[in-house]
Amino acid sequence: MARILVVEDHPANLKLARIILENAGHVVVASDDAVDGLRVAAQIRPDLVLMDIQLPGMDGLEALARLRADPATAAIPAVAFTAFAMKDDRERFLAAGFNGYLEKPISVREFPAQVAALLASAGAGART
Repeated sequence: MARILVVEDHPANLKLARIILENAGHVVVASDDAVDGLRVAAQIRPDLVLMDIQLPGMDGLEALARLRADPATAAIPAVAFTAFAMKDDRERFLAAGFNGYLEKPISVREFPAQVAALLASAGAGART
């Protein structure tokens, strides 16, 4: 079981991600904007952050830069959770410092395994 912070401003996407992750046994904490997401990340130190890129106010790339700049949150694995699906988007987000990339819309069947693989590669998910 892992504690996962989902920073997502679209209610339907957030609801679906929450249901799938909770059914997989994870604890989900949600935020609908980057500023609040950064505050929550510093407060709870999640095992993984799923960060939308297109957020109101501050976008996910700026939020990631701030997450990495803060010693308290710099090591938290963060994944670009986005509808950006052009050929170079994945590489661009990984180059920006994201630990992974998940494309929306998510697959209900594949999403739990994708998140499990991201948690395993980050060495996270061992909370009980």
